[in-house]
Amino acid sequence: MDWLVTIATFLVNEVLSVPAFLIGLITAAGLLALRKPAGQVAGGAIKATLGFLLINAGAGLVVSSLAPLGEMIQGATGAHGVIPTNEAIVGIAQERFGARVAWLMIVGFGLGLLLARFTPLRYVFLTGHHMLFMATLLTMVLATAGLKAWAVVVVGGVLLGILLVSVPAFAHPWTKRITGNSSVALGHFGTAGYVTAGAVGQLVGRRSRSTEDMKLPEGLRFLRDSMVATALSMLLIYVTMAVVYVVEAGRHTAFQAFATGGGAPAEDLGDYLMRAVMQGLQFGISVAVILFGVRTILGELVPAFQGIAQKVVPGAVPALDAPIVFPYAPNAVLVGFLASFTGGLCTLALLAWLLGPAFGLALVLPGLVPHFFTGGAAGVFGNATGGRRGAVLGAFCNGVLITLLPAVLLKVLGAFGDENTTFGDADFGWFGSLVGFAAKAGGAGGIALMLVVGGAVLAGAVVVQKRVVDAGWDPGAHRDAPPPEAAVPDAAPSGASGGAALGAVESGAGIGVPAQGSGTTAGPGEAGPRRYSRVPPPVGAPAPPPPPEE
Repeated sequence: MDWLVTIATFLVNEVLSVPAFLIGLITAAGLLALRKPAGQVAGGAIKATLGFLLINAGAGLVVSSLAPLGEMIQGATGAHGVIPTNEAIVGIAQERFGARVAWLMIVGFGLGLLLARFTPLRYVFLTGHHMLFMATLLTMVLATAGLKAWAVVVVGGVLLGILLVSVPAFAHPWTKRITGNSSVALGHFGTAGYVTAGAVGQLVGRRSRSTEDMKLPEGLRFLRDSMVATALSMLLIYVTMAVVYVVEAGRHTAFQAFATGGGAPAEDLGDYLMRAVMQGLQFGISVAVILFGVRTILGELVPAFQGIAQKVVPGAVPALDAPIVFPYAPNAVLVGFLASFTGGLCTLALLAWLLGPAFGLALVLPGLVPHFFTGGAAGVFGNATGGRRGAVLGAFCNGVLITLLPAVLLKVLGAFGDENTTFGDADFGWFGSLVGFAAKAGGAGGIALMLVVGGAVLAGAVVVQKRVVDAGWDPGAHRDAPPPEAAVPDAAPSGASGGAALGAVESGAGIGVPAQGSGTTAGPGEAGPRRYSRVPPPVGAPAPPPPPEE
């Protein structure tokens, strides 16, 4: 049986856990299903793979540029605690549970395809590294609870397969609001934070302008370029924290911040400050690389995916990584990152002063990388339904979740809870905690409770798909309605209620939010009402791909 373990480990570690290879294979399969020539199949697969490699390269640059900043913040504030890092905790767990993780992931992915084929949840989860992370978390939780190896694989595989089709469904009403159609879904285990951000945006931002409509003075028009704005903002943050750190810790200690990750420490104060400037600029380049990779993937994967939608899983929708939404609102990404990080700091203070002493929860330091990726996506979701206020407050709530939930998750990780790291994104926290506390029942009762949790998630996703997604509910429709003063006087009969008039407008006219705050109704000489995009895409953003053919 060792050869089976070897094959399974190879498939997981060398193919399915590498998003670039997985996306390339999926693209090739879709083009083959469409009976495209061999050259086009190879070219499309390679280009899609390169797109994901671009995202990986950008992510690596983000990590390297944020590492010294994290050292500065920790040194300046004196905070110590657990830093959520998915890759770190997965590496630790692989040493003990590598084979079980491999089998669990294969079983979960296969079940996810079956569920996509035979249930209303037509989502194919393509974020391979997140599949590996969740498979590792489930293995750790179930093994810690004392389940045998076969039970870990079977029960964990069922739970993973359910999540792979359920999580995209929960986020899809808001994802459609951002992209404009149903051809792409979100496949990322930070979905609880994104849905929360979108819901908060609905509550607070009815008339708040989009983050992409920020009006700048003529002298600051260059900030309309998202890459420039991102780099400049991070430059200011870097320099500020560098100054605070050198004042608090002294030159010798502060200069060592740039030795993080094998680098060389700063030589003098001038070198120290200019390295901070360079790291801020490097962050802007990192984001630009990520966005270019996303555009490359969209250009190749979505058309090819129609082959799979037609041949394998009719009506399937690809569920992709969180940066897939970044190009639709680049300003919101930066706003969301900063707001999410602020939420993490506030929650850290709450853990230190109240929740930690009261419930024995660990201090979870806000890691900059998870706050950038999940906070940035949360900012886009919040902006789609609530403009600037939605982006800020929605991403702030995401920061609260990805700081508080990992502290709760540590309670069910057994010996792994003593490590200095844990899983960071929201879905790892809430789902891992539910499964972990259910597993503590032990034996058949624990297995039954865990399957009940999985069944409840699947049933909830089916309900959302049928009654919300398929029904066409738009979580940002309140932003599309014209203000009372802009309504056409004869839009409704005299005595009709405002709600009836609004309903007539929404169902018949399809009026959208104006791009720059202009009127939303047609002039007297126009044939009909003017139409606007709900979330005006920035210059260079990819056009939303067409929906898959039925």
